[in-house]
Amino acid sequence: MPRSPLPSLSGSYRKLILCSQVIALWLSLGPLTQSDAAPLAPDEPVRGWMLLSENETLARKAIAAAAEYDINHLQISHRIIHDLYEVDEPATRDLVNRLVDTAHKAGIEEVALWDHALYPLDYYPERFRTGPDGTIDLDNPEFWAWLKADYRRMLDQVPAIDGIILTFIETGAHAEDQHSVKMKTEAERLAAVVNAVADVIIGERGLALYARTFSYTREEFADVLAAVELIERPEVKVMMKETPHDFFLHHPPNAAVGSINRPTLIEFDAAGEYFGQAVIASAVPELLMHRWRELGNRPNVVGYVARTDRYGDTQIVGRAAEINLHALHRAAHDRHVTAEQVYDEFISKRYGERAVPDVKAALRRSFEIVSASLYTLGTDTGNRHSRLNYDTHTSSYVRHVSGKWMDPPVIFIRNGLNREFHFWRDVVDYLAPAYVKDMQNPLWEEVPEVRAAGWIRPQDQMTVGHLRLILTEKDHGLDQARAALADIERARPVLRPEHYAELHQLFERTLLTARLHRAVAAAYFGFRLWCLGPENHTEFVHTTTQQGLADIVALASLLKSYPEPVPSGQWDWRADADRAMRYFRAITEEGWPHETRGLSNPEGGKVFPFKSN
Repeated sequence: MPRSPLPSLSGSYRKLILCSQVIALWLSLGPLTQSDAAPLAPDEPVRGWMLLSENETLARKAIAAAAEYDINHLQISHRIIHDLYEVDEPATRDLVNRLVDTAHKAGIEEVALWDHALYPLDYYPERFRTGPDGTIDLDNPEFWAWLKADYRRMLDQVPAIDGIILTFIETGAHAEDQHSVKMKTEAERLAAVVNAVADVIIGERGLALYARTFSYTREEFADVLAAVELIERPEVKVMMKETPHDFFLHHPPNAAVGSINRPTLIEFDAAGEYFGQAVIASAVPELLMHRWRELGNRPNVVGYVARTDRYGDTQIVGRAAEINLHALHRAAHDRHVTAEQVYDEFISKRYGERAVPDVKAALRRSFEIVSASLYTLGTDTGNRHSRLNYDTHTSSYVRHVSGKWMDPPVIFIRNGLNREFHFWRDVVDYLAPAYVKDMQNPLWEEVPEVRAAGWIRPQDQMTVGHLRLILTEKDHGLDQARAALADIERARPVLRPEHYAELHQLFERTLLTARLHRAVAAAYFGFRLWCLGPENHTEFVHTTTQQGLADIVALASLLKSYPEPVPSGQWDWRADADRAMRYFRAITEEGWPHETRGLSNPEGGKVFPFKSN
């Protein structure tokens, strides 16, 4: 047994020194239940990124690149952790703690986890679910005591985090729908949840709390504003999306940003949930810079956080779409920087100065390709989280229409058309299938002004004129995709082999996607027009539909057999081949479905007289 290093000291004095050494060691380690880092100061600008995918290798790659972009805030979300109770899963907890530690070591000051409250009803003990229909009795003080204790328990499992991003509306158990006699309004119930969580996160732990807003309609957002007004702690910040509701290319900047008198963080989608997910050309620096400049100078805005992936291996850091992150970084630091400079800087650094002219030409075509291919006349038809879908996603024709957030609801579309469209009268009325236009569909309650104005007529209104407009736009996307691939092929002599392979495959997939959307749009809208009666059985309609169907078969085979690896996340690119063939079979073999989502189709059972070559 080793001898004591203090043999000549008295026992009591020796104990005093040993205690001092223990205290010094404890102080050097810091509190065991709090982060060594700390939340950002209230007046410090926020420059953030968000990780969605559980792919740890790519998450670490993004974290390693964050210093180059002066990132001081990181959100860990979605497939890594969506609700804080997921820390009870050992694999989730361990991954979160590893990423938090990695981010802090990389110099990122504030690392926050996503959360949604309230969780699904069955998460909460039955003794609290005594309201009507098994709802939680919010007037029971024991519920709030339990809720706070539960947050303490969960936070103890992730001791190094610096904050929580709390979505408090549209959650598992809607707080506004729970039972209370004392709280008369939905806003009071929503705010009560935030206040209780804030008592623990801010009041007890000294962490940051961002209340993340979300709404489907202007009326819902009014309820959110009312709830935020009732949040008690001034330290609670707000996070709002760059666009109203979701990240669509043609949505206007979010008009509500700046209207809440709290520090406001703007959430951007640099990864392209609805514009390609970096699987196809997804470079949109002009769009993101425009939105930042529209929003960044509004009252209360303290910074931005940008999504960097859309699940799986779609992380944009290290890919061409990383230019979107560079665009936000530069725009946030220099209000005079131009998109031209952003392209030149990014391409020079990643691909070399000699590659700038041709690679820039290709990347600049991204917006037109995607907006003409994945969208139709300004709407997201054919684009369910970038996946091909022209018919069954009813939200495309109501909830997701950008005109819902515009007054007047009018857009000027280039894409070979160069004309103005009224979103409802000129687009949805013609493009929406008949079953969607049934005003009993509850989605129409979100746009009462559209019903009141009579902009949507019953039955299918597809015309030859609109079919030609659709084809003109799809052809424009196709032409731009071909030109972009040619740009990359011209750049081959000045690109490193691995960079040429990366870009060539990216724009090869982009071209195949544009071709597939052109084929499905021709077949689907052509078939709808053909179904309206013999007067539409013209050579043009028949040839358009026939050729679209034939192209579907050929292109589906090309996607299925594509030989190169393809990034995959929420959008499985190769699976678009199966989705396209669903249209082929329904139109040529099985007959169009008699109903969709419980509503009848006038085309039900009809089959187009397709002739295979």
